Amino acid sequence: MDALTFSGLVRGRDDFHWQLPVVPQVCSGLGALFGGCGLGAAIEAMQCATGRPIVWSTAQYLSFARPPAVVEIEVTEIVRGHRSSQARAIATVDGEEIFTVVGALGLRKMPFEGSWEQPPDVPSPDACRPRPHLARHENTINDRLDIRLANARSFDEPSSPPADGCSSLWVRVHDLELSASTLAIIGDYVPFGVFQILGVNAEVNSLDNTLRVMHQTAAPVGPESGWVLADIRVHAIRDGFGHGLVHLWSEDGLLLATASQSTIVRTRAETHDEFHRATEETIEGGH
Repeated sequence: MDALTFSGLVRGRDDFHWQLPVVPQVCSGLGALFGGCGLGAAIEAMQCATGRPIVWSTAQYLSFARPPAVVEIEVTEIVRGHRSSQARAIATVDGEEIFTVVGALGLRKMPFEGSWEQPPDVPSPDACRPRPHLARHENTINDRLDIRLANARSFDEPSSPPADGCSSLWVRVHDLELSASTLAIIGDYVPFGVFQILGVNAEVNSLDNTLRVMHQTAAPVGPESGWVLADIRVHAIRDGFGHGLVHLWSEDGLLLATASQSTIVRTRAETHDEFHRATEETIEGGH
């Protein structure tokens, strides 16, 4: 399945206007559009509008979009050069800006290339146990993901936080071919890394997501392909915010992309109160 079909993204009057229906299958366990799905949809829209592959993109998340909202995405190609473009995608619901994505797209062939990062030494996906589902994950984006704990603990496991701030997951998106949109979804896991440090009393959500793409495709390995290793590195947590980076690796050690994020870190009580208030405001506003 391609990314357009997976996300439900619908072309509007031209390649610069798109609609993203917010259904539970593209939402997080908190009942709002999953940030990686929003970024992935905007990337697809910008690639269609410019006819060029994404190189770099960053999303700033401004508000929440919940079912049955429809996100309107408008793309502007700000600069078009011979081999690269600079573009912006603004996503709104009923006139309210939900997230904004800016990025660079293009392809410049040259005889030299290389990669100097190294993947962590973790077991293969088949040797790792699945990440357990919580009840709130039913009928959300989590139902479309196969997640294995490569170097991580599950929600209810007491253990010491990683001394180096690192954790890792094998992730495969069911029925979705590997693309920049796939990487945008899997790259949205700095919040998981922060949770690994803080434990069950914290809730973490993204302020942004910056994706830098080296390879949108990779050679399949083994009888089942599509696994991506999310190598999560939390740099710091301070003043209620967490910051980190995810390296995304293929099964055979090819660096596919990097994704960096800053997050809001709350206690469970703060999260419940904020989402309750936001839901009431949505209902009162008729959204």
